[in-house]
Amino acid sequence: MPNPRIEPLKKVLTIDPNDEVAWFGLGKAHMEYANFEEAAKALQQCITVKPTYSAAYYAWAQSLHKLGRIDECRKICATGIDVSTKNGDAMVTKNLDALKLSLPL
Repeated sequence: MPNPRIEPLKKVLTIDPNDEVAWFGLGKAHMEYANFEEAAKALQQCITVKPTYSAAYYAWAQSLHKLGRIDECRKICATGIDVSTKNGDAMVTKNLDALKLSLPL
């Protein structure tokens, strides 16, 4: 059965594979359904398309955390903090910092 949140985003991406908002939306939709592997892939693609998309770093890091990929999560948090700080996205920086500090050593 087609997912009403995911399928429309996939259609948009077949038309424009460089639509960072659609990649972000797809990643967040996969997160809602606890499909963190697919979420991580979509969010990574979002960052590939638009490396300055601060919120995508946070969502990607959250997905990696849920997958237990702690070293990758830590790396994405650090990169995301740099990007969000440069963008002036204080809330994203705060969220990434909190996630990074919560990771096991």
